[in-house]
Amino acid sequence: MSADPTQVLAFETDCHIFDGCGFPAPGLHSFLFKPLVGDGDGSFYFNKPMLLALLGSVVIIGFFWAAFRKPKVVPGKLQMVAEAGYDFVRRGVVYETLGKREGEKYVPLIVSLFFFVWMMNLWSIIPVAQFPVTSIIAYPIVLALIVYVLWVSLTFKRHGFVGAFKNFTGYDKSLGAVLPLAMLIEFFSNLLVRPFTHAVRLFANMFAGHTLLLLFTIASWYLLNGIGIAYAGVSFVMVLVMTAFELFIQALQAYVFVLLSCTFIQGALAEHH
Repeated sequence: MSADPTQVLAFETDCHIFDGCGFPAPGLHSFLFKPLVGDGDGSFYFNKPMLLALLGSVVIIGFFWAAFRKPKVVPGKLQMVAEAGYDFVRRGVVYETLGKREGEKYVPLIVSLFFFVWMMNLWSIIPVAQFPVTSIIAYPIVLALIVYVLWVSLTFKRHGFVGAFKNFTGYDKSLGAVLPLAMLIEFFSNLLVRPFTHAVRLFANMFAGHTLLLLFTIASWYLLNGIGIAYAGVSFVMVLVMTAFELFIQALQAYVFVLLSCTFIQGALAEHH
């Protein structure tokens, strides 16, 4: 699995059932990595998730550069795949949420977010890498903050200070006496809870998915002894099933992340009533 020697994995400790050792269950230690460069105490720190994030960026840029550096009227296979992915996000997410006129200017950002998140998720099932970068909470938080800053700035730009205040607080004078309480709840919900859940939704799904993959992978090795071999086979089948399921979840979470991003932008651009 991970190249990190601090992670306790079954096949590294050569621990099997009936050997007198306990099951080396995955846990938080499975998400901790020693620095590849630096000692972790200085100002510079570079570990495996950082490397995967960097490589993921290079892969995405390289893919679209190769696909579109010499675009053709009759596209080749690579250009066709790139155009299909780009068009899916542009039409299926941006246009559907923001409309063509308002949404066109945000297409580059949303397309970039979608493919970056998807690539960071895909590392989970790619041999050698085998770790989803988005299962480290810092990465979803930074991505959510990008959307959050855009959303807040657009709200102030479109509506001014008073209009933005009404937008954030859900001001509606028809609520009467409960208006102050409703405004307080809406304020905290929009400015604090919304960006938090935007990041945590992605993080939690990838964290849980990676933990399950680790669990069944370690179990397959741990049970590979004596009569436990039959159970090891069942566990290995679950590894295959969970890998296929993760492929779906990885794409779905990238889609949900950008869909919510577009929803936030749409809320900033919409007129308050």
